Amino acid sequence: MAYETEDQETQYCFPNINSSCIKGKRSIHGYNIMYVFFSLLSVWTVFLNLLVIISISHFKKLHTPTNMIILSLAVNDLFIGLIVMPIQAIKQIETCWYFGDTFCGLSLILIGVIFSASFSNLVLIAVDRYVAVCHPLLYPQKITITNMLMSICLCWVYYSAYNTAFVINNGYFDTSYSTEVCYGDCPVIMSFGWIVTDLFMSFILPCVIMITLYLRIFYVVHQQVKVINSLMKGGKCVMKGSVKRKSESKAALTLGIIVSVYLLCYIPYYICTLSVNSSTTITVLGWTVYANSGLNPLVYALFYPWFKKTVKHVLTLTIFQPASSLFNIFTED
Repeated sequence: MAYETEDQETQYCFPNINSSCIKGKRSIHGYNIMYVFFSLLSVWTVFLNLLVIISISHFKKLHTPTNMIILSLAVNDLFIGLIVMPIQAIKQIETCWYFGDTFCGLSLILIGVIFSASFSNLVLIAVDRYVAVCHPLLYPQKITITNMLMSICLCWVYYSAYNTAFVINNGYFDTSYSTEVCYGDCPVIMSFGWIVTDLFMSFILPCVIMITLYLRIFYVVHQQVKVINSLMKGGKCVMKGSVKRKSESKAALTLGIIVSVYLLCYIPYYICTLSVNSSTTITVLGWTVYANSGLNPLVYALFYPWFKKTVKHVLTLTIFQPASSLFNIFTED
């Protein structure tokens, strides 16, 4: 995978194959800068999400249904930094696909599963917060760690089957039949029927569910805050249940920020893939989506004091002390 300088003549990805794609030209300087930038972005995303995964997995106080979704989301973001970013960076920089039709199909399945699972996690977050805020008495019975883990696993299994069917039905494992695909390319080939199906299943339906649930959540939160404020102004004692509802509302707001950031990154990308022919625009928006995976841990650091404490324990290696998993990371220092 050698770089190309601007003064070289036209070269091909596979010079010995007649149907080879033309290799893009890049300066040595641009080639090196792109590899350094994408490598740093990938390492940053993997490192921060690894901190989230270790924190929630190690400390027993964090073993809650809501944190199981955050854990699953962090695993998704870790895979984006570990798998998606390197694959897409090589395609972007080298302008050639050197790994054959089979790995092209497999890579698209992996990428599809990872991003679909991300959206399913966002839906689960919305459902979790909806039950916690709108039906607090049912929450301990309906939303358990076991039920949440089963839901997460079912989402992974469902989207694995869906994306495998998508890739196989669109012929990604054998592009040799198509005269429009040169050798050394891994294009996104979609029939119109699959475009509509994928748009609905992977984007529109999850968005509608999330937006509907969060509108209901914020309406209920608004009503609860009004009641709590009126009690406090009247000099009445605020019950423990009211304080708990306020805490649940704050958690809903924090997770709502995470969902909103995701949607702000994903919506422009999906709109442009349907309406814009500029490959540069789509590429930039695509990398904005990937970079979002490195932002979520920063949101946790801003809004969750426990995350700052667990990161301190992880980085100072105190998690290797006996019974460190039982530390109460919610107490004030």
